[in-house]
Amino acid sequence: MLDTVGNTSGQNLPTERTPLLNPPVRERECNENGNPRNDTHSKTPFREEAPFSRRIIILGSIWIGCFLNAIDSTIVASLAGPISNDFSSFKLLSWLATAFMIGQTALTPLSGRLTDIFGRRAGLVFSNVAFGVGTLICGLATNVWMMILGRAIAGMGGGGLNSISTFIATDLIPLRQRGLWQGASNLLWGVGAGLGGFYGGWIHDTLGWRWAFLIQVPLIFISMVLVMLTVPAIQSDPTDKPKLKRIDFLGSSILITILVLFLLGLAMGGNLLPWSHPIVFTSIACALALLPLFVYVETRVASEPIISIPLLLNRTVASACLTNMFDTMVEYVLHFYGPIFFQTRGFSATQSGTILIPQAIGVAFGSLITGYTMRVMGRYWWLNITLETVKLGSAAVLLFCSSRAGPIWPIYVAYFVAGYCYAGMLTTALVALVAAVDHKDQALVTSASYTFRFMGSALGVSLSSSIFHNVLSSELWHRFHGRPDAKTIIDALRSKMENIQKLPEKWIADALDSYMSAVTGVWAVVVVISVLGLVTCMFMREHQLHSTLRDK
Repeated sequence: MLDTVGNTSGQNLPTERTPLLNPPVRERECNENGNPRNDTHSKTPFREEAPFSRRIIILGSIWIGCFLNAIDSTIVASLAGPISNDFSSFKLLSWLATAFMIGQTALTPLSGRLTDIFGRRAGLVFSNVAFGVGTLICGLATNVWMMILGRAIAGMGGGGLNSISTFIATDLIPLRQRGLWQGASNLLWGVGAGLGGFYGGWIHDTLGWRWAFLIQVPLIFISMVLVMLTVPAIQSDPTDKPKLKRIDFLGSSILITILVLFLLGLAMGGNLLPWSHPIVFTSIACALALLPLFVYVETRVASEPIISIPLLLNRTVASACLTNMFDTMVEYVLHFYGPIFFQTRGFSATQSGTILIPQAIGVAFGSLITGYTMRVMGRYWWLNITLETVKLGSAAVLLFCSSRAGPIWPIYVAYFVAGYCYAGMLTTALVALVAAVDHKDQALVTSASYTFRFMGSALGVSLSSSIFHNVLSSELWHRFHGRPDAKTIIDALRSKMENIQKLPEKWIADALDSYMSAVTGVWAVVVVISVLGLVTCMFMREHQLHSTLRDK
């Protein structure tokens, strides 16, 4: 009678057949703060572990859209010239890439909470629609502003496809196997990004640049239909509260404003406008000024914050996000300045693109091998430290082996190693941060990590561009200041590398040396950023990687 009536607390009291003391909480059942995980929230939306065939069907349907997004992310590289010629607008050319980047970054941090409220499938459908509409606008654009709008909308959808596909993979796959599947996803992305430039150029040569966008639209529609048919309509965190009332509209608005202002300032500073320009300064200053307000809203006002500030202060989550940012900065710097280095060695623009091939191969191998290693070992801390240390070594090779004379092969090896280590880091960092929190928070921290990655791409491009142009200007003035029409010559050389060939023969070597010094300055920054990535990754904690979803 006492067992049933006297237990008013709702707990099971000990009897002659039960132990007097509860068993100790195992380490793997605790969160990073040492508290027991909340089982009511830790359960995955997929209550039972899905068989391999179902995983393939669900993730395969999702990855179609991700593959198209990967192609689209690099397609502008080969179409920028034709597009700018059609619209007679070379000045606004850089905004094609910038608009896509801003669109990606602005909505990605919202995707975690919103898909917890409305469900993963709804989020994917919305992302496919936005990606498709943006791509269609690009194909039908009649002026450069319409083109920029299309790229921004496509970026919003593309960012959602990337992050939500990762949420679903985390829902479906136990942590110990998670790295291998993430490796496959990174491999697919790498292939798509590698094909983007070739696809864009080939379609332009055969049908015209508009068809490079228009052909994607029916494929995106097919991806959306497959998502609706295969992805279950399950909410990660269902409640009886009306969905719209759960949305943190104030926090979302402030966050989007911060990201857009900050990225606009970074995109313009040192590229379209000098860093001292009032627009650049005001954009970045306003973004930083709004940051305390955002923190206050998320910690004191919002009932369900769009980003949980305490989660970002979690040691492993913060470490993983910062490592993502620093390593992505390095990756984008290498992507932009490797071809310039090769051109200073006398290679054509087309031949210079070959430097990116070993990098892409490294990404493919790094993803799969790192994922498989984690699956076998069940650990990631030392693996991540090793990857970051080797990546730092590849940066040092670039710094000390880049010259206008000497062998080229060390540069190819450094690019392969950098790609390998970057892909491996993405895999280990993702597993580390989702292992550090309860399942109910995994989508939030994953969207945060993607946001830091996109921020890293913007920071990397802006910082390296500023350093490159400052060093180049200084070197050119040092070598040409006493020559006739020095200012005209220097301005021409800074605006276009092809103008080097228009110089008198005896001046060409000085111009190429100036460019090589500027690239070397960029490589020095790569070394510094790589050191920061190594330092931040050391703060990740080792967590148990479970072999089944039930143990998650």
